Amino acid sequence: MKVEGFVASLRNAETIGGLFKILAEKGPIVELDGKRFLIVVEGDFEGRKFWTEINGEKANQALGDAMLNSSSFPFKCRKPYTGGNVIFVEFDDIEVEEFLIAYRDPEYGIFYRVRNGGAEEITKEEYEKLLPEMPEFKIKSMSEEEMSAMGAFFG
Repeated sequence: MKVEGFVASLRNAETIGGLFKILAEKGPIVELDGKRFLIVVEGDFEGRKFWTEINGEKANQALGDAMLNSSSFPFKCRKPYTGGNVIFVEFDDIEVEEFLIAYRDPEYGIFYRVRNGGAEEITKEEYEKLLPEMPEFKIKSMSEEEMSAMGAFFG
């Protein structure tokens, strides 16, 4: 599958439940253009926020500077006032063997345990029980030279 095809599939969501169903069908790890990516989404569906958590922390905080190294694509769904961003994090950049990921909104969630390169869906109860056992989520961030180049670029 291509990145554009994945983003287009999210655009087909007509409800927040539909969006979560698409995410559940795809799973948190997707192969696109021959590379594996961790899928992170965040946004708003008719006023109802949705986000991704990694080890219980909102993904944008868990990823930190590595967000700059990831590809992000905005998407809009079929309803007005809906959409967000899908962020593709290169799976090879993740430096831990095991972590938890959840796609959430204020009332619902889909929960996964990722280990040894694969993801399995788990219950909310399992997710909450496993949280304290998880190692710190680490991802390769930019080197000093890359940061300097970005600083020069953004001037």
